[in-house]
Amino acid sequence: MIPLLQERLSEFVTLWVVIDPIGSLPVFLAVAASRSETDCRVIALHSVLAAFGVLVFFIVAGQLLLPALGVPLTAFQIAGGIVLFLFALSMIFGPSKVDEDESLARQSPRQAAIFPLAIPAIASPGAMLAVVLLTNDARDDLPDQAMTVGVVIVVLAAQYVLFRLARPIERRIGGAGTSVLSRVMGTILASVAVTEVLDGVSTWLKLPLP
Repeated sequence: MIPLLQERLSEFVTLWVVIDPIGSLPVFLAVAASRSETDCRVIALHSVLAAFGVLVFFIVAGQLLLPALGVPLTAFQIAGGIVLFLFALSMIFGPSKVDEDESLARQSPRQAAIFPLAIPAIASPGAMLAVVLLTNDARDDLPDQAMTVGVVIVVLAAQYVLFRLARPIERRIGGAGTSVLSRVMGTILASVAVTEVLDGVSTWLKLPLP
């Protein structure tokens, strides 16, 4: 029983780090800017559900589908890191206020929930890679896969709670604070994206992790 709990705890820590619920907050604030409370609730819920669907898909089929397509997992990680980096740049060098970003404002709540929030912010390439590796030895072990799915649910539930708390915090700091927060968090997000790319390149070239 103790080894099983230790394995689940290890999975939780791994998934918390790669999903990084706190690191997704600046993306949520960017896509939720100037939207109604109802829209924010829809974005938070649908982004978490979409990310859950993507991660469960990779738990169940990722180990079989990607090799069949001839696509290495590291390619997902590097490509996703680049996409995330480009979005981070728009947060850093974009308009003076996040809510002036017309490309985000034109999206419906469900569209914004899918991109850039569910993918690649929550269900990042690193998270996809992690769930595949965590279930690599349990492809035919449905109970073990189900427990990994349970760990994903716990992490994503925490992500949803953080999203629901983000908007009240934003209201307290005001427009100027939001602008500053957007650029600071955009810089942090860019660092996370670069780390994704470096990890992918290091794995691809079999180099020590930076």
